[in-house]
Amino acid sequence: MTAGRANPGTRASRDPVATTPYGSVRGRYESGVAVFRGIPYAAPPFGPRRFMPPVPPEPWDGVRDAGAFGPTAPKPPYSEAFAQYLSDPVVAGDDCLNLNVWTPEPGPGARLPVVVWFHGGALTRGSSAVPVYDGRHFARDGVVFVSVNYRLGVEGYGVFPGVPANAGLRDQLAALRWVHDSVEAFGGDPSQVTLAGQSAGAISVGALIAAPQAQGLFRRAVLQSGPPEAFERDKVRRMVRRMANRLKIPATAEAFAAVDRDLLLRTQAEIGRLSSPVLGGPAFGIVIDGDLVPRHPLEALVDGDAARDTDLLLGWTRDEYRLWLVPGGLLERVDRLGAVALAGAMARCRCGSEVPRGYRALRPGAGTAETVGQMVTDHLLRLPLQRLAEARPGTSYVYEFAWPSLRPGLGACHALELGFVFDTGDLPDSAKLAGDGAPQDLADAMHGAWVRFATTGDPGWEPWDATHPVRVFGEVDGILHTEYGLRDRELALWSADTRRDADGIAQGVEDAGEPERPAAPAPPAPPVAPGTRPVRPVRGTELRAVVRRLRRAGGVGRD
Repeated sequence: MTAGRANPGTRASRDPVATTPYGSVRGRYESGVAVFRGIPYAAPPFGPRRFMPPVPPEPWDGVRDAGAFGPTAPKPPYSEAFAQYLSDPVVAGDDCLNLNVWTPEPGPGARLPVVVWFHGGALTRGSSAVPVYDGRHFARDGVVFVSVNYRLGVEGYGVFPGVPANAGLRDQLAALRWVHDSVEAFGGDPSQVTLAGQSAGAISVGALIAAPQAQGLFRRAVLQSGPPEAFERDKVRRMVRRMANRLKIPATAEAFAAVDRDLLLRTQAEIGRLSSPVLGGPAFGIVIDGDLVPRHPLEALVDGDAARDTDLLLGWTRDEYRLWLVPGGLLERVDRLGAVALAGAMARCRCGSEVPRGYRALRPGAGTAETVGQMVTDHLLRLPLQRLAEARPGTSYVYEFAWPSLRPGLGACHALELGFVFDTGDLPDSAKLAGDGAPQDLADAMHGAWVRFATTGDPGWEPWDATHPVRVFGEVDGILHTEYGLRDRELALWSADTRRDADGIAQGVEDAGEPERPAAPAPPAPPVAPGTRPVRPVRGTELRAVVRRLRRAGGVGRD
């Protein structure tokens, strides 16, 4: 047994104490709820455990203090352009596989619903210590709220020979098992667990509910602005190889473990700066590993038996792309590029010119950046989420967040809904994205819907069916309403007969930044419909050069 941060007998008896399988923890009462922070669910993932699957923490004697957030996973900071909108605190230390619990009734017997939250950040940034993710209002409303730290970037999602992939996802599974074994001591019901996440956190939720090892550990799931997805292993290997080339080391776990941790983070940030959800590029992600992720998560959920009895809450924001394009002035650059940017979007989405022509026809006044942004958002996010809802009618609920930020140019951008879901709009960290004076009635409506869903499986509107109901938050009457078939016209443009084999150009876009190589010619464009402008053909070399310039612009990044 080890002492850890045990501090027996030094806190006042009024502080809450709960017992986990590894020892007791002492939290704090704050704003009428009990809060436990920094509880280890796995051992520190360094030394001989570097890049390996998580193992249980060492038990401790006495009562461990859980009054402060635990260490955050190693990560590079946001660029200056993004840091003005997104907070990402750093807590130093190796014991980064930890979680936090907010509960209105600590102790067994309450049997309250549980929400387990996985943060976003492109699997390279973020943590449970971000102030916007404060779980006090969920606890105030009768929900035990758990937020989780997990390994990020190359530490969590690097692909190396002879090492199991998806270490960060395995961390999340270990946290979920901890919840199953421990949450009753904090007042929760292990049979009423809702997994929830936004962006990369939602992608993680999609992978977990599809994972064979996670079945039976959850009842419901919330996917905000992130679909179930898995990268090709070669894409992640390219990221690792680029880092290895920059560091002049072999692309092995042993070699990476020998590199100074700060240098590794700087190198990861330099390579990752060439990546964007809109423009593609090198990135870390969940990969099919034949074990935890035996097949693509979306396919497992759509036509497999995974999570068949799971209630789903799925959705997006109206202007996701604006967080990716507004910082650093990238939106204006894309507008100026015109046809070249549209060709890049076609390559990114592997579609023919019918798709951008269709978007132009539906939004004749839209600029190039809006057309490109909505195309990429639909392709990467809305299409797979709607496909999942179609496979689960009657138990899936779909929403769109449409309230525009009070900060210039952001609109209803990616991540803007978080302050409303958590009812933390009064915090300065929420105002960085939303501006000052975000409507409290909208927060009441959205937070209330999430609480209802976690409690009953019904957020308060119709489940998905043939009429395609979508709950819209924040556009009409200032709060919410339901629209039917809200995105159907745009998503219909992506029917199979409009897809084109643009893999040659698409691979050129993915590889932009590496030495140029001959690109396969794009397929011929179909005849132009009357009344629409043609999309000018763009050579692969020209497209790659433009994408490289855009990615190297100071504002390019991922949330």
